[in-house]
Amino acid sequence: MEMQVSKKTSDAISSILYLDGVSVSFDGFKALNDLSFVVEPGQMQAIIGPNGAGKTTMMDVITGKTRPDEGEVYFRDNFDLTQLDEARIANLGIGRKFQKPTVFESHTVFDNLELSLKGDKGPFATLFASLTEMDRSRIEDVLETIRLSEKKDWLAGELSHGQKQWLEIGMLLMQDPELLLVDEPVAGMTDAETVQTAELLRLIAKTHSVVVVEHDMEFVRSLKCRVTVLHEGHVLAEGSLDKVSNDPQVIEVYLGR
Repeated sequence: MEMQVSKKTSDAISSILYLDGVSVSFDGFKALNDLSFVVEPGQMQAIIGPNGAGKTTMMDVITGKTRPDEGEVYFRDNFDLTQLDEARIANLGIGRKFQKPTVFESHTVFDNLELSLKGDKGPFATLFASLTEMDRSRIEDVLETIRLSEKKDWLAGELSHGQKQWLEIGMLLMQDPELLLVDEPVAGMTDAETVQTAELLRLIAKTHSVVVVEHDMEFVRSLKCRVTVLHEGHVLAEGSLDKVSNDPQVIEVYLGR
């Protein structure tokens, strides 16, 4: 059942993700405090902020892991995410990648992508299904996107840390999400892998909406996207990285530390 938007603002109507006045408290501590921001279709947006700014809680609210105490959270313009569970939200087209990669290390790269195919995931369907040409083509396309075509027969456990991160991003892409939430994708990567990850996310953002939570400022700069700075659970500043980097409040609470 679709939950209709109660505030027919232009932001809500045109957005793929719309948060307005979202607050979450844990034992009296406000993890989110009247948080509001919008992600437009086809947009990549970076979320930065010091530890405790509310970045993880924000992702938990969007994906249905945490219910807000108040506020509105809408996907596209008609799905009220505060009324849906995690599985329903994932099926709507929101994919989340956590900081630590979770791949099937004893399976090949190809098999990991095959297991992530969108469709019937029942045990019998998985056991007896045979790949269609369309499925195989889809896997090959994702392998090329994540630059692991030459390693498709490798066990996932043999990949480098960075390559495992790309594989997990590929596993999300197999679900064909409209919106990807990516949490600190370059933590622990080499410099070369970091550069390649920025290129990968910019490529994905051509056909998907992407929200990246990250601490690495140079990596955020390389994404060339809009930046939202969180502090104490609310938006402190928004705009280009150069604009927010020169904001006195941002310098005081984050960049200057």
